[in-house]
Amino acid sequence: MVAEVSEPVTGGAAPLLAAAGLRKTFGGGLPGARPALDGVDLTLARGDFVVIIGSNGAGKSTLLNSIAGSFLLDAGRITLAGQDITRLAGHRRAGLITRVFQDPMIGTAAEMTIEENLALAERRGARRGLRMNLNAARRDVYRELLKPLALGLEDRLTAQVALLSGGQRQALSLIMAVMSKPQLLLLDEHTAALDPRTAGLVMEATERVVRENKLTALMVTHNMRQAIETGNRLIMMDAGRIRDDIGGAEKTSLTAADLVEKFKIDNDRMLLGA
Repeated sequence: MVAEVSEPVTGGAAPLLAAAGLRKTFGGGLPGARPALDGVDLTLARGDFVVIIGSNGAGKSTLLNSIAGSFLLDAGRITLAGQDITRLAGHRRAGLITRVFQDPMIGTAAEMTIEENLALAERRGARRGLRMNLNAARRDVYRELLKPLALGLEDRLTAQVALLSGGQRQALSLIMAVMSKPQLLLLDEHTAALDPRTAGLVMEATERVVRENKLTALMVTHNMRQAIETGNRLIMMDAGRIRDDIGGAEKTSLTAADLVEKFKIDNDRMLLGA
C-alpha cells in the first residue's frame, strides 16, 4: 500500500529539522578508523516522511542516533523547530523526538501492563510528578488507539507486556511513540525483526498514525518495497554520506529494478519484502 503523505511545507518556510555538517568517528584514535558520518547535511520540512536506505555500515542508524542524542557529535549542528539541540542530552529530547527501535523488547516496560505503558507514554516529556490517571475515560481512549491495530490489544489492557508477542509489543511501541505528538518520529528498522504478516500490519499502522497525527518521520529500512511505497522522500546513504535524495514524481515512479540499478544493490541485506 502506498502511503498517503501530505506534501511538506515549502515556499521558504523554515525546515522542522536541519542537520549541517554532521561528523562522527567511533574509535577515532585507532588506525584505519572511518567516519560513521562524514559531513551529512539533511533538512526535513514539516510533514515529510523520509525513508533512508543503504548498505550495512552506511551510517543510517548512526544518523538516527545523532538526531536522538545518543552520543555527542565530533562536528556539526542540529536544530529542531528552530531550537539548537546539538548538545541537548538524549533524555531531554524525549518530549520532542520519539523512536521505535528494531528490537521489540526495547520500547516497552515488560513488567508493566499495557495500560500502564500507555499512561507513561502519554506523559512523556511532562514536568509534573508521575501520576497515572487510569480511569475509565482514559481506558476508553486507549482502546480506541489500539483497536485499529487489529491485534486484540484493546481487550487486554491489564495484561503484562511481557506476555505479548514481539509483533504486539512493536505495535504497542509505535502507539506509545506517537501519543505525545512528537515533533519528529524516528523509525529504526522497526519491522525488521517481525514476520512478514506482522511487519505488514505494523507498517500499515505506521502510515496511518503518521498521516492522522500529521507527524514528521524519518525511517531506516533494508526493505526495498517499504522504501519504494512509503513516504515522500527516499535517501540513499553510503560510507557516512547522503548519496542521493529522491522525491516528487521520481520517488513515486521508482521500482525495485530502479533501486538495484541506481544504487548498485546486489547481495546486501536489501529485501524485496513479501
